[in-house]
Amino acid sequence: MPMSEKNGQKVWQVRTTNAQLIRWGAWLVGLAAFLYSWKEISDNTLWFMMDNVGEVVADIAGRATPPAWSFITELGRPVWDTLAIATLGTIFALIMAVPVAFLAARNTTPSRIFVRPIALLVIVSTRSVNSLIWALLLVSIVGPGVLAGLIAISIRSIGFCAKLLYEAIEEINVVQVEAIKATGASPMQVMVYGIVPQIMPAFAGIAVFRWDINIRESTVLGLVGAGGIGLALQSSLNVLAWPKVSLILLVILVAVVIGEWVSAKVRGAII
Repeated sequence: MPMSEKNGQKVWQVRTTNAQLIRWGAWLVGLAAFLYSWKEISDNTLWFMMDNVGEVVADIAGRATPPAWSFITELGRPVWDTLAIATLGTIFALIMAVPVAFLAARNTTPSRIFVRPIALLVIVSTRSVNSLIWALLLVSIVGPGVLAGLIAISIRSIGFCAKLLYEAIEEINVVQVEAIKATGASPMQVMVYGIVPQIMPAFAGIAVFRWDINIRESTVLGLVGAGGIGLALQSSLNVLAWPKVSLILLVILVAVVIGEWVSAKVRGAII
């Protein structure tokens, strides 16, 4: 901490005067950016349409109640497609994320200058694009259906899984690795017996966590034609079948809650 003079005595301060000015300047810049953003949003918002929001919500709620329970027999296949997209998408993403993670980790990459930047580029590029955007592109490429959703979930999950996994690889205990190297083990043996056992708990946790996220994301991919229960939701919204919409939303809620419960149980067993 910096020190200043007061009445001939040295007084400790948390920050220097320059540091305090920079801190206050940053707060002012942030406040100005917030006010400017709010003004832009306000100028492009039709506030007069907000007058009857309560009436519209009440009207839709009345139309959607009670849910069309007879329609639930037709949701079995969409729910199955959603779970398949989430599960298979996670599995395929993990298969691709593991080698990318080893290439990105500083202590396992064959080249920090050439290979590691490419692996990091793959991680960043797959993480930076939302699943819905991937699904929109893939529906245009492979056509609407479950395949587009499966590929979209897989691509979106590669960067997430690879990033967490390569961080876990970089945090392993090097003593164990050095001990195995000292026995004359080959690089593959060092990998199998020195690195993999240390990252397996993290790998399992990452897999379950990402599967839980993918269940939620796969429920809305159908809104852009990528299969799953979101497709049934979009069809019902198009014809304003509000009782069916409310039932589908309830089914999505139950599916997400069950997925969260399974994920929590598995993570608890791993930890």
